Amino acid sequence: MESQYLKRCLGSCLKKGLAEVVEHRPADPIEYLAHWIYNYRRILDEEKKRMLERIELEQQREVALVELEMLRKMKEEELMIQQKLEEQHQGQLEQEREELKLQHEEEEMLLEWKDQEENEKTIAELTDRLGVPNLTRVEELDENGQFESITDLMAEAEQESSQLI
Repeated sequence: MESQYLKRCLGSCLKKGLAEVVEHRPADPIEYLAHWIYNYRRILDEEKKRMLERIELEQQREVALVELEMLRKMKEEELMIQQKLEEQHQGQLEQEREELKLQHEEEEMLLEWKDQEENEKTIAELTDRLGVPNLTRVEELDENGQFESITDLMAEAEQESSQLI
């Protein structure tokens, strides 16, 4: 039992240490073996520490890769959202342009209709204010046989009367 324990715990270390003592043949082999075992333990501890650091670095690397992937996906989503917002904004602008165009066309049609109505009004309708007599439209034939309205005749009469004065 004790031999199994020694083989398991010190087997490799003692074999290598004794091989070193035989190879170097120091003056004090016990002290040499003691320093060699102490140094061997320090080297094993450093290797174990390096191994743990490597494992930790690998884990950190994997976490960083996962974070990078998430960032990439988030940027893709952000770009998609920006594109959708831009498309919606463009759609709204197009819709507003169409509405303004239709509104402008309606206003133009309304103005044309009002202009036509005003052009069709008679003198009486145009002078339909308080205190102004409501006269009907009178048309007469002139010397050439064309119709001449009473307003034209009144304008001519006023010109003749102003020349006489």
